[in-house]
Amino acid sequence: MALHSLVRWLVVITLAASVINAYRGWLGARPFGAGSRRLRMATVTIAHIQLILGICLYIISPVVKYFLENFGTAVKMREMRFFGMEHSSMMLLSIVLLTIGSAKAKRKSTSREQYKTIAIWYSIAFVILFFSIPWGFSPLTHRPYFRAF
Repeated sequence: MALHSLVRWLVVITLAASVINAYRGWLGARPFGAGSRRLRMATVTIAHIQLILGICLYIISPVVKYFLENFGTAVKMREMRFFGMEHSSMMLLSIVLLTIGSAKAKRKSTSREQYKTIAIWYSIAFVILFFSIPWGFSPLTHRPYFRAF
């Protein structure tokens, strides 16, 4: 699904921007304003849209179908295991961490605590997400950087 491939760039860009913004705010003692709130919410919203696209793709994917129907054999095959199990579980974990981090940050009483919470939770989510994407340079498996519609 080309849309899933395209939206990954929005996720990576907004998540990277959120992490940078959070560290700058936390270490620079900046107020947590409307722009930071919008960026926090946009990051989580785009990640959730990507999750929905990913679930749809998971349901219709012939690779995943093969993985589930031939688990014993498929689990020994790098690409089948990656898309059937590793990619989906790590991406879900990443989005859960983003969601928890966003909710926790929203409840913090000071700007510094909000930024710190986002910096920590989003950074962990970013590392997991980044290494779970099938980049062209990934040793796990790869896909084109841009897929045609």
